[in-house]
Amino acid sequence: MSKAPASPAAIQSRRERAGRLTVRLVVRRDLPPEDRGAVVDLLNAVADADGRHALSEHALLHVRHGDDAGGSNVLAWDRDALVGYAHLDETDGVLGASAELAVHPAHRRAGVAGQLVGSLLDIVGDGRLRLWAHGTHPGAERLAARFGFEQTRVLWQMRRSLGPAIPDAVLPAGVTVRTFVVGADEAAWTELNNAAFADHPDQGGWAVSDVEVREAEPWFDAAGFFLAERAGVLAGFHWTKVHGSRGDHAHEPIGEVYVVGVHPSERGNGLGAGLTLVGLHYLRAGGLAQVMLYVDESNTAAIRLYQRLGFTRWDTDVTFSRVIAA
Repeated sequence: MSKAPASPAAIQSRRERAGRLTVRLVVRRDLPPEDRGAVVDLLNAVADADGRHALSEHALLHVRHGDDAGGSNVLAWDRDALVGYAHLDETDGVLGASAELAVHPAHRRAGVAGQLVGSLLDIVGDGRLRLWAHGTHPGAERLAARFGFEQTRVLWQMRRSLGPAIPDAVLPAGVTVRTFVVGADEAAWTELNNAAFADHPDQGGWAVSDVEVREAEPWFDAAGFFLAERAGVLAGFHWTKVHGSRGDHAHEPIGEVYVVGVHPSERGNGLGAGLTLVGLHYLRAGGLAQVMLYVDESNTAAIRLYQRLGFTRWDTDVTFSRVIAA
């Protein structure tokens, strides 16, 4: 039985002592503009300090653009300063709600993260909750264990230098490659993506609106979005991304193999590898020194492919799930 949705207004506000901080926790279904700006500033501070984003792209897009059906935002305030934030996604009725959280670097080890997790569990109600930790943090493991969570999923971040020679891209016979056309390819690409990732928990089940939101992001570049066709029908794709290209991060720009997918009928013929190399050549031609990607630790076939292409494991993202007694 699904529980009633939370009120769109603030549904919880309480002041508690968290170490040396007096924290006020506020839960909102939608973020007003002033809170949205405070959250973005906090997330930027975390990214600059840690060298990685505290939220997934999915959650970050909801922070920036709103329209977060099935989501909630938990804000931890120390007087007028936002010191912590958590994003809750309750759209998965099978695996249960998932959450990601961030604490400002200047206010860590003061109990803020624990207060955020406690608030998340209060909202969920049934105890089923998954927590994402981006990067390996002993503190995250201790926090998870304290609340009865166990590690259930691992994503690898893999990287390679774009300095060494990159093999030529070889495509299957009859396949051609072109770039994405905004306003024309969204529907066909979405259909292909959902076929390629039918069983994937994150990449499958997209709508055209999911593409359009990303087209509005500053990083979107149709020239780096490659589509493979066979007889005029989409057969595969490689969507690349560049982080930090506008100088808004405290690191050098880095390319990303954002997502590579092929139609199920094209699997095993080398199209995925060929498309990956097409994108790597494009990123290298743009003057980038490194490229990264994310892959599920359980996807051993993809890991072997990326290792053959020169990628090595760089970091990990971990999901912790709460064990509920039957």
